[in-house]
Amino acid sequence: MAGDFYASQQRPMNGKIILLNGTSSAGKTTLAHALQERFSDAWLHVALDQFRDGLPAKYRGLNAPEGSTGELGLNVVPVAASHTEIRFGRQGKKMLRGMRRAIRALVECGNNVIIDDVILEPEFLDDYLQVFTGLEVIFVGVKCPIDVISQREAARPGRFPGTALGHFKVCHAHERYDVVVDTSVQSPGACAAQVEKFLEEETAQAFTEVRDARRAG
Repeated sequence: MAGDFYASQQRPMNGKIILLNGTSSAGKTTLAHALQERFSDAWLHVALDQFRDGLPAKYRGLNAPEGSTGELGLNVVPVAASHTEIRFGRQGKKMLRGMRRAIRALVECGNNVIIDDVILEPEFLDDYLQVFTGLEVIFVGVKCPIDVISQREAARPGRFPGTALGHFKVCHAHERYDVVVDTSVQSPGACAAQVEKFLEEETAQAFTEVRDARRAG
């Protein structure tokens, strides 16, 4: 019992979470780095791309057929001449569930975390809302007009044209954020300053409001 009491006394306070949500090429990673430089405290940058790249290459498919490893992991699928979709299969979704719970473990150890993600499906947001219950989450919408995003995609190696168009609407479908930044008109530094100002002066409410709305149906 004494050991349990001592351990509880040494347990750090939970860290904070800044969740950056936006399409690919919207500027999330650049903003995450700008925030890290701006804050005096250490904020860990945890990105979907880091976990995606941890999958075996054979589980990262390009128009992979049903039942293949590429389809079971993360599959980039052309659905029209103008855009593609990113689809997570059974193994990919298992990885994403683990990612969210790993982030909670980091925060419960006292780490502040900046998450760089794309909420591609409603169930992904629902899982975040469940896993992060009781944690402080500043929900940031990273937005940019589709024509600017398309230009960025075309200029960046390894990006499939039309990827952002495929999830442009769905990733922001819940609509509610604590902070919204537009990377087409604001510099990374200005976006970071906007988020920092909110963190210093306001109380995060968006995650709670979205959770309550979704529970109410």
